[in-house]
Amino acid sequence: MFSIEHEFDSTVITLVDEGAAPLSEDVIINAFEECVTVEQYDPRTDTVQKITLSIGQLRDLGAALDLPEGVYLREVRP
Repeated sequence: MFSIEHEFDSTVITLVDEGAAPLSEDVIINAFEECVTVEQYDPRTDTVQKITLSIGQLRDLGAALDLPEGVYLREVRP
């Protein structure tokens, strides 16, 4: 299950783990104009872990999901 909310400066997507236990904590994705952050609560440390991806890194990730093993350079078109 997931939800999508539009905030003033970002779009917030929350991914909720469903199914048989053990379940993972929710993943919260904030899509800003200049970057995307991915957050997840870590119960072992009682902190929220955050990763920030540039828009270029996000595009590379999207492309990588459909490719086999290897090293790639994404062509940037003007």
